[in-house]
Amino acid sequence: MKSQEAHSNGLTNTTPFAAEDKIGSIFQPDTLVSEQYFQNLRLKTVLEPEMRLVLAVLEDAISCYQHYFHSRNPIHKRLFEEAKEWFLSSDDDGVFSFESVCDALEVNAAYLRQGLLRWKPKSAVVHVDEPKRMVV
Repeated sequence: MKSQEAHSNGLTNTTPFAAEDKIGSIFQPDTLVSEQYFQNLRLKTVLEPEMRLVLAVLEDAISCYQHYFHSRNPIHKRLFEEAKEWFLSSDDDGVFSFESVCDALEVNAAYLRQGLLRWKPKSAVVHVDEPKRMVV
């Protein structure tokens, strides 16, 4: 009877292994796709129009960096390089500098920068600007 009450109350007995798994997961790095992170940021706060603009600047830079990482197209390569330079810049004079944008969004700029520099696409062979060739 008590076990039925515990289950109906949402309480269940946990085994030591389940507890260890939960504790171990605390120390596992969380892996989020940038879209998931920004979606969570949007859901947690009601952003003023200015803050939405600041967030859009950061999202666009991350998108250019990730999407054109291996591009051979000169225009795409330039977009990638500009985004990378923006991330690496320690200049915080401008309203839309990387440091200022991160400060406005309450994001740790050094942590984000480090994560972007460590990020690698899953398939290093695929190029976004190359047409797919059919083999006959």
